[in-house]
Formats: sequence, structure tokens, C-alpha cells
Amino acid sequence: MKTSDLLVRQLEEEGVRHVFGLPGEENLSFLESLRTSRITVHITRHEQAAAFQAAAYGRLTGKAGVCFSTLGPGATNLVTGIAHAQLIGAPLIAITGQKALRDNRQARFQLIDVVDLMSPITKRSTSVADPGTVATVVRNAFKLAEAERPGAVHIELPEDVAESMTDAAIQPPGASRRPSPDRKAIALAAGLINGAHNPLVLLSGGANRNLISGELNAFVEKTGIYALHTQMGKGVLSDASEHSLFSTGVHRRDYVSCGLDRADLVITMGYNIVEYPPYVWNGKLDKKIIHIDFSEAELDKYYNPVIEVTGDISTSLRLLGLEVTRKKNEVYPAIRAFLDKKLSGPIEPKFPPTPREVVRHVRDALAEDDIVALDNGIYKLWFCRLYKTYRPNTFLVDNALASMGGGLPSAMTAKMLNPHRKVLAVVGDGGFMMSAQELETAIRYKFL
Repeated sequence: MKTSDLLVRQLEEEGVRHVFGLPGEENLSFLESLRTSRITVHITRHEQAAAFQAAAYGRLTGKAGVCFSTLGPGATNLVTGIAHAQLIGAPLIAITGQKALRDNRQARFQLIDVVDLMSPITKRSTSVADPGTVATVVRNAFKLAEAERPGAVHIELPEDVAESMTDAAIQPPGASRRPSPDRKAIALAAGLINGAHNPLVLLSGGANRNLISGELNAFVEKTGIYALHTQMGKGVLSDASEHSLFSTGVHRRDYVSCGLDRADLVITMGYNIVEYPPYVWNGKLDKKIIHIDFSEAELDKYYNPVIEVTGDISTSLRLLGLEVTRKKNEVYPAIRAFLDKKLSGPIEPKFPPTPREVVRHVRDALAEDDIVALDNGIYKLWFCRLYKTYRPNTFLVDNALASMGGGLPSAMTAKMLNPHRKVLAVVGDGGFMMSAQELETAIRYKFL
């Protein structure tokens, strides 16, 4: 069969049902193969939006989102969304076209080294030179993109390779399971927690998953340990829980810092130093740290865990809950009451409305499982501080690359995946000017 047909059939084998991008001369064979497949093609108005949509798909489903473009400027337009996926830990596959390897009639017109361009912002960047390897290349790309810590993988498909014939076969995905944490590491971590006066859980973007949320709720109820969210961790523990100390907002002298200031042991879950600098909360190097994640810690001068519990976070929580004794803490209940009063107290209406009033109106208008997708600007901090969140992945924010232009595309993907929920994009004037053209895309695909 044609190589592009095999590539698309391999995408189907991987469970892909949606791809986002823009056509061009060098990816027409790929587009024609998609036309006769079960995959829905979403044509955006700009490649950047396609990459943001694919990243949101990966973030919300745990399965790699797929975006595509032609060569040269089409590929460079994907860069911001790909870097966004890589930094926030969202699985994404980017497929770009390229000139023919053997009979290039256009010399260097639009020709740049896209593989090298993508290498610093992806987990892997590769070009398909041999048609017989395309299924394996795609299989490896999905495996790597979805492996912890998830991220972006780039595949380049030259047009003559795409049109070549191959007798290679589809490569079925194999089953894999995340490893369970080491029992000795669990015992050491439990010992540290039991010996601490004011342990505090710091919930981050890598823990923003439904299974973790359920185990975490059982863990805090049993142990009495309180939890604080980073901006990208909002929703892991419901803010309705008496053990939630809400979310970080501004880095310095914020109310929620009271909780971190009092902690002598910080138990991070799904934490990566990209989203909340450890200097902000461990600047004095006076806190012991337990790192609980699917993968080992990325170290920093201010982030040097005493013990790392590596493996499935849900399992780690369940095993720790069996060994940690309940805490009788007098500090955090008072902080919780103080924060609730400061962040949720009455607001006097004004005109123009204050940021607090805007956030309050948004929260009142949406149900607990509705979704807010934020672009980037100072308003993001107000929402992170004040918007109470009750479910995982119902508050989509980027505090890693923190690029403007991603709010509306992320909201479009969220609506596509959750058609019966309300989805609200909160976008500033700068971010809107970078993505306004996608309003047409949203209307065309009936996301509005």
C-alpha cells in the first residue's frame, strides 16, 4: 500500500480519531489518506491553533493529540504549540511534510531542517526515510509521547516517501502498566511524614488526573494532611474539601503562602520545577521534600528531595495511607478558615467590575464539572487565586510556557471532548488578537 495510507492506518491502530492542522502541497498525500479513514480532520485557520488543540487533547485524555502541517513556514507555525505541550507534559504527535528526498525540483525553496528545529522542544524528532519503517516510527512516537513524563514527538514525512509503495504491516500497540512504587521508599516516606509536625501536600499538573483525585481524597480524609495546589494542579483535590488550602496565585506574599511557610515537610505530587519555581516556596532551604511522581525528580538547588517515591501515584497514595498515622493539626484548619474568608468573602459591585467580581460571576455561572480555559495575562493570576475548582482538568491553564494564543484553541478541544458541558475561554486582548481567526473554526465545527 502507499506509505501515507499505512501511516494513517497506524494512527487508527493507535486510537486516533481527530487530527488538527492545515494542508499544503507537501502533505497532500497524507491528507488524501486521511480523507478515506475513520479519522476526523479539523482544519484550523493557523497551525499554531492546531498544535494548541492537539496539546489540549493530550492533556484532557492522556492519549497523544495529533497535529500536522506542511513544510517550512507551516512547520515553524507549529513550534509554539509544540513547545507548550512539551513543557506542560501533554502527549502530542506533530507530523510535518517535507520536500522529496530524491527528486526535489524546487531546490531550497521553503527548505529548512525541521527535524533539527524541533529537536530542542520535543522528546524526539525524526524523519521517515524508509517507507518500510513508518509503522514502527509511529508506534515508537506514541509510546514515547505518552510515557511519563509525557511530551511532544515530531515526525517528518517527505512527499516522495509518502507516495512510495510499501508492503510493511501495521504494528499493533502492546499492553503496558505503570510500575508500582518501591515498598522501601514507601516506608521511608511514611516515616518522614509521621515524624513531621506540619506536613503539606503540594499538588501539581502531573497529578491532575481522575484516578489520582479519588485516591488523594481518601488519603487526606484518613491522614488529616492538608493540600495546596499549584496553578496547573487546581482541581486534583476539590476546594470543597476541608483539607484544601486552595491554589497558588502570585509568587510572593500571597495569602496561600501562609500554608507553605508553616510546612516543615512538603510532599509534592506530579511536580515539575517548570510550573512553580521551588525557590518561591523553599528559598531558605529549610523544608524536607518527598517527591511522589510517575518519574524521577528534575533537581534544582531548591528542590532536592530527601526521598523519591517513583511509580504510579494512585498506588503510592494508597500504600502511604496504610502507614501514615492521622495528624492532629491545629495550624492548617485556622489557615483554611482565614483563606476562605479572604478569597471568598462578600464583594461590593463596582463599575467597571473588579477582577474579584469577574471571577465570582464566572464561578457562579458554571457548574462544578464545567471547564474554564485561560489564555495568558495578569487575569490568569486572579482566576488561579479566586476560582474555586472541584474536579480534575476543569481549569485549563498554562504556567509552563505561558504563551498567549492558547486559550481559545484549548477551549475548542475541551468542548469537542465534552459537548454536554459548558466551556468558557477567558482571553485577554493580546491573546484574542493571536487567535481570533479560530472563531471561524469554532463556528464551522459547531463548538459554539
